[in-house]
Amino acid sequence: MPYATASDGVKLSYQVRGDGPPLVLLQGQANDHHWWDPVRADFEGAYRTITFDYRGTGDSDKPDEPYTTRGFADDVVAVLDELGVRRAHVYGTSMGGRVAQWLAADQAGRVGALVLGCSSPGGAHGFERSDEVRRSLAQPDRAAATRALLELMYTPAWLAAHPGPYHTVGDPRMPAYARRRHLAASAGHDSWAALPAVTAPTLVVHGTDDVFNPAANAPLLAERIPGASLRMIDGARHAYFEEFREVASPLVLEFLAGVSSSGARVP
Repeated sequence: MPYATASDGVKLSYQVRGDGPPLVLLQGQANDHHWWDPVRADFEGAYRTITFDYRGTGDSDKPDEPYTTRGFADDVVAVLDELGVRRAHVYGTSMGGRVAQWLAADQAGRVGALVLGCSSPGGAHGFERSDEVRRSLAQPDRAAATRALLELMYTPAWLAAHPGPYHTVGDPRMPAYARRRHLAASAGHDSWAALPAVTAPTLVVHGTDDVFNPAANAPLLAERIPGASLRMIDGARHAYFEEFREVASPLVLEFLAGVSSSGARVP
């Protein structure tokens, strides 16, 4: 298992598959790289896909200390440095989109193209999920809470046809303290002031029926990031990239190919 070392000494497990220009795939809160398993093959034919386990997840170290989305972005840089990758395309979904925002704002030269999926700027400007959604996820019956999360991720028809396993409901190996640290990192995200500094060509993607991370956040991001494009996927919930894979993956691939052909190449 290959590891990169963060600036504070934390070991970060990473995975590389496919061939071509580098593409970093960033998953959601409290999840490891397996989040991408259902769709990763869509990108491997054209790109060298790079994933890693956030600190607190998977095979990475799990220090019991504060985590931040900006700190996770620094960890991405550590992985790229370990691989000798100067610049990469970045596709972040959910909390991974928040991490990707910091990466593109703080490390503009490292990001060729940026895709933000089902994400949010956070802070005072972001749209938060409703109290009803929060209550459904905080049920003391963990099976009921997990079912509520699945229904926020996928449509009823998709769940009926796909009994699992599911890769978007959290890393089961995470200790409880690490889950709390991830929740605090995502909740504390606020990139609003930094977004105008993003120079990478950007695509914002969101499901129209996403109430887990409300769909109203998508136009906020697209309007705040200079030159960003917005695509809403009709009928999709939070895990649009998996359930609506036949729409979402070609959409992202077309965008990335257009960026590469326009001269913003990634070595």
